[in-house]
Amino acid sequence: MSIELLATQGRGRVYGGLAAIDSDRLRQMRDATLRSCFSRFDESRFRMEHVANIHGIEFINDAAARSVNATWYALQRVEGSIVWIAFGGDSQADYRRLESLALRKVRMLICVGSDSRRLHEAFDTIVPSIVDVESIGTAVHAACYSGFTNAKVLFSPATPQGLSDETAGIIFNREVNEL
Repeated sequence: MSIELLATQGRGRVYGGLAAIDSDRLRQMRDATLRSCFSRFDESRFRMEHVANIHGIEFINDAAARSVNATWYALQRVEGSIVWIAFGGDSQADYRRLESLALRKVRMLICVGSDSRRLHEAFDTIVPSIVDVESIGTAVHAACYSGFTNAKVLFSPATPQGLSDETAGIIFNREVNEL
């Protein structure tokens, strides 16, 4: 695939596609397979989807971001202060790639699930406020009433743990729209 063909797809689409493709699989793919991956990328639901703007807080649903790489892309793309909602419980995730972005942008991290130990280990000294909650609904309410005005609430799980991206995305949208 030529770089010119990729360039016509748009920078955001290219970055998102690369974040969504595992690097080991990328080395094994042929050009036709890569073109197919990028052409279907817009069909993915819950990728950087604007849900609502409530009292100056923008809610963004990136439930399809089930890897550290995909969450890196989301954090990199969002401008301004971020309240990040992530799933806890993945003992294999290496969050080091997210540290510099979290330091610059994340004002609050809301960990959904029963085991957020790894998220705390990675971000306790980087993110000013970390909150543990049991559900996406509780996370949405915590983000809304966090006191961060003009913030972006980014639901980007960063791990494959928990609900499917379809289910999590639907729940996030419903909870935001019920605020």
